[in-house]
Amino acid sequence: MDRFGLLSITCIVLILLLAAVFWRFLVCRRQLIKLRLSTNHKPDQPNESGLIVSSMSQALLQSEQMVSQLQQQLHQAGHDKLTGLGNRLSMKRKLAEQMPLEKGSLVLVDIYRFRYVNDLFGFSFGDELLKQISSRIEANFLESATIARMNEDEFIIYSPSGFADADLTTLTAYLQQPYSVFDSPISVRIQLGHLELERFHADISTMLRRLDLALKKAKVLDIGIAHYSAGDDAVQLRDVSIINSLAKALQDGELYMVYQPKQNCVANSCTQVEALMRWKHKTLGVISPAEFIPLAEYAGMIDMVSQWVLDQVVLQQSKWRQMGIVVQVAVNLSTQDLKNQSLLEEIEARLTKYQLPANALSIELTESKLMEDIDNAVIAINKLRNIGVDIAIDDFGTGHSSLAYLKYLPVDEVKIDKAFIEGLDTDEHARHIMDTSIRLAKGLGFKVTVEGVETESVRQIIIPMGVDKIQGDIFAKPLTSTDLEMRWPQLSGISPGATR
Repeated sequence: MDRFGLLSITCIVLILLLAAVFWRFLVCRRQLIKLRLSTNHKPDQPNESGLIVSSMSQALLQSEQMVSQLQQQLHQAGHDKLTGLGNRLSMKRKLAEQMPLEKGSLVLVDIYRFRYVNDLFGFSFGDELLKQISSRIEANFLESATIARMNEDEFIIYSPSGFADADLTTLTAYLQQPYSVFDSPISVRIQLGHLELERFHADISTMLRRLDLALKKAKVLDIGIAHYSAGDDAVQLRDVSIINSLAKALQDGELYMVYQPKQNCVANSCTQVEALMRWKHKTLGVISPAEFIPLAEYAGMIDMVSQWVLDQVVLQQSKWRQMGIVVQVAVNLSTQDLKNQSLLEEIEARLTKYQLPANALSIELTESKLMEDIDNAVIAINKLRNIGVDIAIDDFGTGHSSLAYLKYLPVDEVKIDKAFIEGLDTDEHARHIMDTSIRLAKGLGFKVTVEGVETESVRQIIIPMGVDKIQGDIFAKPLTSTDLEMRWPQLSGISPGATR
């Protein structure tokens, strides 16, 4: 809402308040007229005059009470009940009163993963923590800034004097100092989005959107402080365009599947392929899954995408089996999919419909995402394994997972990330890390796939280390289903060199 919209709402409320007061004034005036007439024409009836005076006093008292209630309602409408700070509406109104804002800074403060505090300790604990954080923010700025609580775990600060980098660092450190909630110590991580008004002032809606973009940048980059920069709007508009067109793109066939064969180092042939999504947008061109999958997760649309992928893969598997092509297909699922309570039933229903064995599918889960909610992930993984679906950890070695967790992960396979390939044929340390990673995984009972293998020299190095499968351009690039069918005799043959 812009400045004029906020002013319009304020004017309407004031008009209603004045109308109510004026109505009470008319009532009182009517009572006074009756009293005067009674006094002039009925002097022998003082009791009735007294009643009128009493009635008038009651009316005045009611008017005062109504005005007080309206004032209280107006205050509540502009303030957060929990912290007592202004809310989003009051912040917009205060900013509108000071427009144009061409100096100073806006800062959006976010409590990293605050919902986990509520989940772990309860809402009363979370509420008390929010009150302490808001008090700390107020104490830091006193009267020099305008502060509001924007939503559950975000606070906004407007400083007319602005924030230097050192100021933001100091603020972050101050808010991250330990808290004591109900005699329990707790520390939080703070992330800030910063908008410099002198360079990027605009209307209120635009400034708040840019502030949100700065905070989103901090979250995506996993850093403490991020500044809005020129050009961030274009990125946001592209993101919105991608999200808005995703559902229709699935229906219109803009998205399709390709399959990258993996070399089985024992059988010296292809026994598994990885299903990969591709999107050729009508106006934006080719969009990488690395771009649109995180956006789908962010927008709550990943379930729709995953369901579409499962449909495509299972249908393709059915066609291949009828053609005599027996190969396992690995499907990438989001850890958000594991929260879908009906996921197991949906996969079983698809396998039953197309008369496919459960081991026709392998589910790949990214390690870094898996570690964010490991306990619930393990429960979901066990359910999938119980019906015979294989599970693999993708990008193994990049998620900083604890060895204590690894030994309990109920998975069949790990895929060593392509980052470990760099320098393998020239750097002894790189070879040692690769060899140790493979030995670690094998020692824990996992099969091992190395991805991103593009040269013959690298392949000859890792095969003696005991790797089970190799994925990369050295064996085969991603293929459409038709291309894979044409090349299947070579892919499933003895000589992998024939597939290059």
